[in-house]
Amino acid sequence: MMNAVELRLKPQPEVLERVLRVTRHRGFTVTELTMTVNEDSTLKVNFDVESERVIGLLTHQLTKLFDVLDCQVLTSSAVPVGAETPASVSA
Repeated sequence: MMNAVELRLKPQPEVLERVLRVTRHRGFTVTELTMTVNEDSTLKVNFDVESERVIGLLTHQLTKLFDVLDCQVLTSSAVPVGAETPASVSA
């Protein structure tokens, strides 16, 4: 399944490395990532992940990181990775 996640992080040099390590250890693959600095100097990270696992397994672990101020799932697709959609099936 594909999921979009948004994080608000403390501006620490190693924070992105921690987030990516937790993401990998929980069995998710990052397919897209963007990061910006907010006006209050916090970091906003939006990333898309792909996995057969439930997104709650990842978000629960990310919220435990002391540099993570907020974690939200923006979108979630129920289509399993690699599954054919009806529009892509040929007769």
